[in-house]
Amino acid sequence: MVVYTKLARWMSGGNGGIALWPFAFIVPELKNDKEIYNHEQIHLVQQRELWVIPFYVLYVLFWVQGLFRRDVVAYLSIPFEREAYTNQDDPYYLGDRKPFAWTDYRE
Repeated sequence: MVVYTKLARWMSGGNGGIALWPFAFIVPELKNDKEIYNHEQIHLVQQRELWVIPFYVLYVLFWVQGLFRRDVVAYLSIPFEREAYTNQDDPYYLGDRKPFAWTDYRE
């Protein structure tokens, strides 16, 4: 379920949206932006397939791993984000996506 709220910018640390199972929070000015919508929908599918809590644990672990590798932007080294950014412009991606596809985006 998508919720359009100005709080999404604060909740997402300045980004346009954030997926927190079972909701995707997106700033109202991006209401017609299909890419952010798809991006957050990809995250909701990732969260569901990992039964939510393990998703968040892995998300933090991948982020910390990126920090230790001194990635310039550790956030972009997270496989969940890499999958979402790579496929956010494909409106058919979720229909074709194989389960646990995010594992193909690990470094």
